[in-house]
Amino acid sequence: MKSRIWLGAGGIAVAALAAVAAIRLTGGGADPGGAELLRPDHAPTVALGEPLYEANCASCHGVDLKGEVADWRSPKPDGLMPAPPHDETGHTWHHPDQVLFDITKLGVVRAANLENYRSAMPAYEDILTDDEIIAILSYIKSTWPADVRERHDELNRVYSMEPRS
Repeated sequence: MKSRIWLGAGGIAVAALAAVAAIRLTGGGADPGGAELLRPDHAPTVALGEPLYEANCASCHGVDLKGEVADWRSPKPDGLMPAPPHDETGHTWHHPDQVLFDITKLGVVRAANLENYRSAMPAYEDILTDDEIIAILSYIKSTWPADVRERHDELNRVYSMEPRS
């Protein structure tokens, strides 16, 4: 596993490795590029995603997915935007799976092809595998209320029909 996961208990690491194996054996691993990459109803994927989220994302986005600060829409004194919440109060669910995957893997600046923009969001392409990124995002989506998940699923359907250049 490429990720730099620090887990206090060896049992969690073994469980995570078992979850990766289960995902691959059951066809849970997805190749990026499809409209619906996330698997919030696939228990092994979500089980892998939660400790990965805690190890790689929670320090900024919060263990409770509430974000860095309450006013996450306003820049901090250094000009950088705070880490937004990943629960239903944030904007994570306003982006299709592929965009969320790209932002996580490549970082905001590269994923959105932004020039002269600074972001505290790191790129995880050399830290997490594609399956681990999908697991983290699946865990996040698994926490959303049913109506938000349904709206996100519809967004994915619309996104999958849009032509790309």
